[in-house]
Amino acid sequence: MNSTQQLEAAAHAKVNVFLSIGPARDDGYHELTSVFQSLDISDRVRIREVDPAQDEADATTTSRVTDLSVAGPTADGVPADSSNLVWKAIDAVVDRLSALHGVQENLPAVELEIFKEIPTAGGMAGGSADAAAALRLADAFYAPHFGSSGLGEQELHSLAIGLGSDVPFTLLGGTALGTGRGENLTPMLSRGQFHWAIILSPEGLSTPAVFKKLDELRAAGKAQGTEADTSAVSQALISGDARQLAKVLHNDMQPAALSLRPQLRTVLDAGVAAGALAGMVSGSGPTCAFLCPDADTAQEVVDDVHFDLPKYRGVTCTGPAPGARLI
Repeated sequence: MNSTQQLEAAAHAKVNVFLSIGPARDDGYHELTSVFQSLDISDRVRIREVDPAQDEADATTTSRVTDLSVAGPTADGVPADSSNLVWKAIDAVVDRLSALHGVQENLPAVELEIFKEIPTAGGMAGGSADAAAALRLADAFYAPHFGSSGLGEQELHSLAIGLGSDVPFTLLGGTALGTGRGENLTPMLSRGQFHWAIILSPEGLSTPAVFKKLDELRAAGKAQGTEADTSAVSQALISGDARQLAKVLHNDMQPAALSLRPQLRTVLDAGVAAGALAGMVSGSGPTCAFLCPDADTAQEVVDDVHFDLPKYRGVTCTGPAPGARLI
């Protein structure tokens, strides 16, 4: 398809260095206290203007998106239609620009492409990161058509909250303390570079199912919440000492993830045996994240775990990394 303009953005994965889960709120969400760190594993999201002669946007809708394609090593199962958060993010930006500056006639239609490398259903916010990248792209692409220089960070953050709990952090990136559903963010100082080995499972885990299991375990007295005190994590991040950070890694969701997927205990044991300083289930899982003293050890963890458990593959990465950015 011919095109006249295109933009591309990077979407970075995240790991929860610390995650404390409070009881369920009246709205069904849980109160979270989390320390997020962005990782240099990334997807690529591209927006491309459709040739006006081939504009097939549905005139009965306000969406200017005509098509979405998904490719890459972790693309399986990712929706390629309007249910994808990337599509929703484009629509959200256009709607907000229209509300601020008035509806514009003849806005160009666009098609979207996602190249996936972040694991899906792996607790690493891949879908959220893609949505954050799409917010950046739509703002840069459509704002000039409204005579605007862009929505600005506050407006984009607001739109990110409406798309999902992890979208605001993946928009921001770096290292940050998240509270509420994770959308209330405070940047945190993190010195140096931390090396991670990320072990991917052959089958995903549903985040709502993990939350449900956590509530069940707590009701039965089989799991306890952790005090939402991040001071030790903050000190470790400031020190830049991986060994100090390894001592305070924590995830309240881990017992629920292990209950639903007991074989992850074997993965955690194998990673530590291979030289990791510490390992934990990442977010709602089933991905496991291992903090390592250096890049060579991180690669050894990936290789050794795959050798011992051939169904589990892995990647190495570092953090912190940027949030969603145009490239």
